Amino acid sequence: MSALHHNAGFSLVEVICAILILGIALVGLTMGVTTALSSSKESELQTTAALLAAGQIELLRADGFLADGTDEGDCGEGLPLYRWKQTISSTAIDGLHEVLVTVENSRTGNAIYELRTLLFAPPGELASDKTRDRKDPSKSQKREGRRQ
Repeated sequence: MSALHHNAGFSLVEVICAILILGIALVGLTMGVTTALSSSKESELQTTAALLAAGQIELLRADGFLADGTDEGDCGEGLPLYRWKQTISSTAIDGLHEVLVTVENSRTGNAIYELRTLLFAPPGELASDKTRDRKDPSKSQKREGRRQ
Protein backbone atom coordinates (compact mmCIF):
# COMPACT_ATOMS: atom_id res chain seq x y z
CA MET A 1 0.00 0.00 0.00
CA SER A 2 2.86 2.39 0.65
CA ALA A 3 4.05 1.94 -2.99
CA LEU A 4 0.68 3.11 -4.32
CA HIS A 5 0.63 6.14 -2.05
CA HIS A 6 4.16 7.12 -3.09
CA ASN A 7 3.34 7.24 -6.86
CA ALA A 8 0.05 9.12 -6.46
CA GLY A 9 1.44 12.69 -6.03
CA PHE A 10 3.65 15.10 -8.00
CA SER A 11 7.27 15.38 -7.13
CA LEU A 12 8.96 18.69 -6.52
CA VAL A 13 10.90 18.35 -9.81
CA GLU A 14 7.68 17.94 -11.80
CA VAL A 15 6.15 21.04 -10.21
CA ILE A 16 9.27 23.11 -10.91
CA CYS A 17 9.27 21.94 -14.56
CA ALA A 18 5.58 22.88 -14.95
CA ILE A 19 6.19 26.36 -13.49
CA LEU A 20 9.22 26.82 -15.76
CA ILE A 21 7.20 25.88 -18.86
CA LEU A 22 4.38 28.20 -17.80
CA GLY A 23 6.87 31.03 -17.22
CA ILE A 24 8.43 30.59 -20.68
CA ALA A 25 4.98 30.55 -22.27
CA LEU A 26 3.99 33.78 -20.49
CA VAL A 27 7.24 35.51 -21.51
CA GLY A 28 6.66 34.43 -25.13
CA LEU A 29 3.09 35.69 -25.04
CA THR A 30 4.19 39.03 -23.57
CA MET A 31 6.89 39.44 -26.22
CA GLY A 32 4.38 38.62 -28.95
CA VAL A 33 1.91 41.24 -27.72
CA THR A 34 4.69 43.84 -27.39
CA THR A 35 5.93 43.14 -30.91
CA ALA A 36 2.40 43.37 -32.30
CA LEU A 37 1.84 46.74 -30.61
CA SER A 38 5.13 48.20 -31.84
CA SER A 39 4.43 46.93 -35.37
CA SER A 40 1.02 48.54 -35.22
CA LYS A 41 2.56 51.85 -34.12
CA GLU A 42 5.17 51.66 -36.91
CA SER A 43 2.42 50.95 -39.42
CA GLU A 44 0.46 53.97 -38.20
CA LEU A 45 3.59 56.12 -38.52
CA GLN A 46 4.25 54.91 -42.09
CA THR A 47 0.63 55.34 -43.17
CA THR A 48 0.42 58.88 -41.82
CA ALA A 49 3.70 59.81 -43.49
CA ALA A 50 2.52 58.36 -46.82
CA LEU A 51 -0.71 60.34 -46.65
CA LEU A 52 1.19 63.54 -45.81
CA ALA A 53 3.56 63.05 -48.76
CA ALA A 54 0.68 62.33 -51.14
CA GLY A 55 -1.18 65.38 -49.83
CA GLN A 56 1.85 67.59 -50.41
CA ILE A 57 2.06 66.42 -54.04
CA GLU A 58 -1.66 67.07 -54.48
CA LEU A 59 -1.14 70.62 -53.18
CA LEU A 60 1.54 71.11 -55.84
CA ARG A 61 -0.87 69.84 -58.50
CA ALA A 62 -3.61 72.16 -57.25
CA ASP A 63 -1.29 75.20 -57.36
CA GLY A 64 -0.99 74.76 -61.12
CA PHE A 65 2.65 75.81 -61.39
CA LEU A 66 5.95 74.32 -60.31
CA ALA A 67 9.12 76.20 -59.41
CA ASP A 68 12.41 74.36 -59.16
CA GLY A 69 13.95 74.35 -55.71
CA THR A 70 13.66 72.93 -52.22
CA ASP A 71 10.99 73.74 -49.68
CA GLU A 72 10.23 72.39 -46.24
CA GLY A 73 7.68 72.76 -43.50
CA ASP A 74 6.03 71.16 -40.52
CA CYS A 75 2.67 69.45 -40.41
CA GLY A 76 1.05 71.74 -37.89
CA GLU A 77 0.05 71.36 -34.27
CA GLY A 78 -2.06 68.28 -34.99
CA LEU A 79 0.94 66.28 -36.19
CA PRO A 80 4.00 67.61 -34.34
CA LEU A 81 5.97 64.39 -34.96
CA TYR A 82 6.27 65.04 -38.70
CA ARG A 83 7.95 67.54 -41.01
CA TRP A 84 8.30 67.45 -44.80
CA LYS A 85 10.84 68.44 -47.42
CA GLN A 86 10.09 68.73 -51.10
CA THR A 87 12.54 69.06 -53.94
CA ILE A 88 11.40 70.04 -57.42
CA SER A 89 13.82 69.73 -60.32
CA SER A 90 13.44 70.07 -64.07
CA THR A 91 13.91 67.17 -66.45
CA ALA A 92 15.11 67.05 -70.05
CA ILE A 93 11.49 67.41 -71.23
CA ASP A 94 10.19 70.97 -71.18
CA GLY A 95 7.51 71.35 -68.52
CA LEU A 96 8.15 67.99 -66.84
CA HIS A 97 9.44 68.17 -63.27
CA GLU A 98 10.66 65.53 -60.88
CA VAL A 99 9.18 65.98 -57.41
CA LEU A 100 10.59 64.32 -54.31
CA VAL A 101 8.69 64.64 -51.03
CA THR A 102 10.34 63.27 -47.90
CA VAL A 103 8.49 63.06 -44.59
CA GLU A 104 10.81 63.03 -41.57
CA ASN A 105 10.54 62.50 -37.85
CA SER A 106 10.77 66.03 -36.43
CA ARG A 107 12.56 64.84 -33.28
CA THR A 108 15.25 62.63 -34.81
CA GLY A 109 15.42 63.93 -38.39
CA ASN A 110 15.20 60.36 -39.74
CA ALA A 111 13.30 59.91 -42.99
CA ILE A 112 10.04 58.02 -42.43
CA TYR A 113 8.68 58.01 -45.98
CA GLU A 114 9.81 59.20 -49.39
CA LEU A 115 7.57 59.75 -52.41
CA ARG A 116 8.96 60.53 -55.86
CA THR A 117 6.86 61.41 -58.89
CA LEU A 118 6.86 63.37 -62.13
CA LEU A 119 4.52 66.33 -62.57
CA PHE A 120 3.81 68.26 -65.74
CA ALA A 121 3.57 72.02 -65.63
CA PRO A 122 2.93 73.61 -69.00
CA PRO A 123 5.51 76.17 -70.14
CA GLY A 124 4.75 79.87 -69.66
CA GLU A 125 2.67 80.27 -72.79
CA LEU A 126 0.49 77.27 -73.49
CA ALA A 127 0.41 75.80 -76.97
CA SER A 128 -3.36 75.42 -76.69
CA ASP A 129 -3.71 79.16 -76.00
CA LYS A 130 -1.79 79.94 -79.19
CA THR A 131 -4.10 77.80 -81.26
CA ARG A 132 -7.19 79.22 -79.59
CA ASP A 133 -6.08 82.80 -80.31
CA ARG A 134 -5.29 82.05 -83.93
CA LYS A 135 -8.32 82.02 -86.22
CA ASP A 136 -8.60 79.44 -88.92
CA PRO A 137 -9.29 81.39 -92.16
CA SER A 138 -11.38 78.59 -93.67
CA LYS A 139 -13.67 78.50 -90.63
CA SER A 140 -14.12 82.26 -90.58
CA GLN A 141 -15.03 82.29 -94.28
CA LYS A 142 -17.61 79.56 -93.74
CA ARG A 143 -19.13 81.53 -90.87
CA GLU A 144 -19.24 84.71 -92.95
CA GLY A 145 -20.84 82.79 -95.81
CA ARG A 146 -23.66 81.60 -93.55
CA ARG A 147 -24.41 85.14 -92.41
CA GLN A 148 -24.92 86.49 -95.91
